[in-house]
Amino acid sequence: MVYIKVENLAFYYEKEPVLTNISFELNPGDFVMLTGENGAAKTTLIRNILGLLKPSIGNVTLSSTNHLGEKLLVGYVPQQVASFNVGFPSTVWELVSSGRYQRGKWFTRLTKNDKAQVERSLKSVGMWEMRHKKIGELSGGQKQRISIARVFATDPDLFILDEPTTGMDSQSREEFYKLLKHNCDKHGKSILMVSHDHEELRKYCNKHIELVRKEGLPWRCFSMDSCKELSKPHYSSH
Repeated sequence: MVYIKVENLAFYYEKEPVLTNISFELNPGDFVMLTGENGAAKTTLIRNILGLLKPSIGNVTLSSTNHLGEKLLVGYVPQQVASFNVGFPSTVWELVSSGRYQRGKWFTRLTKNDKAQVERSLKSVGMWEMRHKKIGELSGGQKQRISIARVFATDPDLFILDEPTTGMDSQSREEFYKLLKHNCDKHGKSILMVSHDHEELRKYCNKHIELVRKEGLPWRCFSMDSCKELSKPHYSSH
């Protein structure tokens, strides 16, 4: 099955072209890297996929179900997501735990499994030791990490991540990429990730989409170089 299908997408701001000729698919188990120079409309493409913007030409289809026939859950981490102020009252544990309530558990206590998922999520971004800290006491980079952890806590089928490793050191990035790869290979999760670290990330991905400048236009317009197959995904839903 296909989680995301983009067909001949183009997007214009008023009458100025920003994206043209974008077509690709994302399937269960895919780890797709989306790259391009600064200003290459990568976030604009993500917003079209999520339905936050509407394509001027072409179509985006987002599956309603996952490979098990259940409702597809999407976890989205935008750029610079961390905007909590000093007075934000929650602790790290409370904020990340709130991700578990998205599964219809608002008035029930978290189960042992829920708590284990929250712990795994915090450890995945190196924030377990900070779990009792107030959100407002954290640095910008730490807030970014717990925002990622909260998405992990929801256990989505499809991760859409817009430069999530900003502020992470090299070792933290490697551990993060390994975790994402494990989720693709063993659990059939799908990932579309905007990144500048394409050489570092390449060994973990099975597809690479690059947005390149379209010459001959006065406006900065980008199209796809190609959707390159780097390897075959290890996961199979059969």
